[in-house]
Amino acid sequence: MSAPPSTAAAPLSNGALVSRLLRLTWRYRWGCIKVLSIQLVLLTMGLIGLSLTGLGIDYIRLQMLPGGAAAGATMAAKAGVAAGAHPAAAHPAHPSHVLDVSMLPPGWAPMHIIGLIAGIIMMLALCRALLNYAYLISINILLQQELVVELRAVIYDKLQQLSFRFFDANSTGSIITRVTGDVQAVRMFLDQVLFQSVIMAVSLTVYVAYMASLSPVLTAACLATTPVLVVMSLWFSKKIQPAYAQNRTLVEQLVQYLAESIQGIAVTKGFGREAENRAKFEAANRAVYDQQLGIFWRVSLFSPAVGIITRINMIVLLSYGGWLVAQGQLPLGTGLVVFAGLLEQFSGQVNNIAGVVNSVQQSLIGARRVFEVLDAPVEVRSAPDAMPCRRLQGAVRFEHVEFSYSGIDPVLRDINLDVRPGQCVAILGATGAGKSVLMSLIPRFYDVTGGRLLVDGIDIRHLHLDDLRRNIGLVFQESFLFSNTVAANIAFGHPGATPEQIEKAARIAAAHDFIMRLPQGYQTVLGESGNTLSGGQRQRLAIARAVLLEPAILLLDDPTAAIDSETEHEIFEALERAIAGRTTFIVAHRLSTLRRADFIIVMENGRIVQRGTHEALMSVPGPYRHVASLQLVDGRELEPFKPAEGTP
Repeated sequence: MSAPPSTAAAPLSNGALVSRLLRLTWRYRWGCIKVLSIQLVLLTMGLIGLSLTGLGIDYIRLQMLPGGAAAGATMAAKAGVAAGAHPAAAHPAHPSHVLDVSMLPPGWAPMHIIGLIAGIIMMLALCRALLNYAYLISINILLQQELVVELRAVIYDKLQQLSFRFFDANSTGSIITRVTGDVQAVRMFLDQVLFQSVIMAVSLTVYVAYMASLSPVLTAACLATTPVLVVMSLWFSKKIQPAYAQNRTLVEQLVQYLAESIQGIAVTKGFGREAENRAKFEAANRAVYDQQLGIFWRVSLFSPAVGIITRINMIVLLSYGGWLVAQGQLPLGTGLVVFAGLLEQFSGQVNNIAGVVNSVQQSLIGARRVFEVLDAPVEVRSAPDAMPCRRLQGAVRFEHVEFSYSGIDPVLRDINLDVRPGQCVAILGATGAGKSVLMSLIPRFYDVTGGRLLVDGIDIRHLHLDDLRRNIGLVFQESFLFSNTVAANIAFGHPGATPEQIEKAARIAAAHDFIMRLPQGYQTVLGESGNTLSGGQRQRLAIARAVLLEPAILLLDDPTAAIDSETEHEIFEALERAIAGRTTFIVAHRLSTLRRADFIIVMENGRIVQRGTHEALMSVPGPYRHVASLQLVDGRELEPFKPAEGTP
């Protein structure tokens, strides 16, 4: 049987991906506006606090230190704001650079004024602390509680709609990683890319404007290296992207290996392979570590490089700005000190470019994997004009049915089969013959790629999908039970079933007696996948789950494979009552099961090569008689080996 192809669509470009993320953000626009507004208020309060600090320094220097008043008068004269000064004698310094004592409370002692300035700065600091708390709460509610929770729910809902083809093409580890880790990448885009970029852009604009108002020439000199930083950031972003993509792949492989190791722990212990498995896991874990370490090294080198360049700006400030202060062209506090604070804040935001670039690559790679799930085509769904059907009669007809995973290599070829309501059809064939695929077409786990499949004379693609599946009971080859009570597992397809209905189904499946021997009977909580039960017990619960629906069609995919002959006899005696009046398809290999069918079909390489009753097929040479002869000795069916009493 050919492997199913990947269902992933063409990868989104970075531009298209950012566009999708922005549209997603728009759904949370009011929360985003609230968060950004808090940040803008914090930015404003920070600038006010910085200005007050400069004001306090200038006041101390000009009013409280010896010779400060004379220095202040000299600066005022140079600034051209002294009363009666001729314009030609005025220095071109900005008027706001000179401390205007008249704006301060009259008659106050200098220490009182300093205390007032310090008090305002302290109040601003307290307000900023409260706003930072509000910001953290708001962004956590917006991103973690709203976006992440809702996005996970959307992805899970989409997974419920996808056909088996998607799950055939994607590993369990990959799907789990997308629902958990990759969803956090979308959160990272909003928090560490979008918000930080907006805040960075606004902050840098305000800082540059404020610095330019203090000294345009000094601003130009200090920010001359900014274009170099931009080019470096763009280069680094392009260089680091493949490393993040590889990291996602390695993490996904690690999760997949972990999931397989847990699921196959019995096999591992049975063959004594714990040490080898530990070594393999450590190797996979080390590969993730080494690859992440390489990323961290590059990011760690990039950040200091940016920091060194921004330090050059401070050297320019101290040299040129100090000269301006010495020349009386720039105040010390509201000029140089405030400019230094602004430049420090500017450099800090520029240093954040490395973090934003780092987050961009991680978030885009993770978000692309999330959208691959959301964009995966829903291949099997109800048609817009689908017909509702409360109760089906169970007539099933295959008309020249073809099926292929890839559209090239057929798995089923020209299947023609007409089953009347209430008939039991047994399907025999080697592994890969197409038995399970043929059964999977009836509930539309896959859609036929050629021909038609009809139920009650209606193409099943024209029936409402949920109604169709509610008329079909399923028992798979490997029974899966949920970590819930026995009763909840039996009633999984019919949550509204009464205890009496649940017990009736359990009795039909010969499960009631062993259920009553459990600690809490029907209310006993089963372990993961029902691992506290034997294989036969799990299978009987699965049969009870199917019977409870009272379906028109029963699909039994080798349901007695894990059951001994005695239990098989008990189950089929009970199922004869349930099968009566219902169309039943059963994959089987034991003659005891095949003989119970109204007729048998034999499949090879996706084709039906024989059909008929057991007696008719035994009367002619062919694959059925060959398989049956292997189970017969002197015309009698072989029984499974049973040790003699007392034999260990």
